[in-house]
Amino acid sequence: MSLKDQVTEDMKTAMRAHDSERLGTIRLLLAAAKQKEVDERVVLDDTAMVAIVDKLIKQRKDSVAAFTQANRMDLADKESAEIKVLEAYLPKRLSPEEVTAAVQAIVAQLGAKGPGDMGKVMGAVKAQLAGKADMGQVSAAVKAALAA
Repeated sequence: MSLKDQVTEDMKTAMRAHDSERLGTIRLLLAAAKQKEVDERVVLDDTAMVAIVDKLIKQRKDSVAAFTQANRMDLADKESAEIKVLEAYLPKRLSPEEVTAAVQAIVAQLGAKGPGDMGKVMGAVKAQLAGKADMGQVSAAVKAALAA
């Protein structure tokens, strides 16, 4: 079963259970997926769905930071709950040690040296680790590897 089909089945389950918070989050995810399909005239595969989930989680994390700073804990809690629902659709993430090891291997493979090669390394790393690791964490690992 594809990820999109799984999300659709989860939406039906949430409807039957009258779980309005979970249902709302799942509908947001399906709406974002449908929008991407319509805009680009494609059928989304699991990789594209994971990218959409990643994007929605990043948006929610930014919102949580903004709401916390504005002392709106009610809204921050709502966004945090949405993050938990969305994270269920992500594949298992790599540990920080695994990310560092993968980045160092790619840097060595490309023969990259110094911050000038950041773009080249990030392109290769993104292709290999997309959906498997938090890209903010990956970026920090690349900067550390190139600074060494």
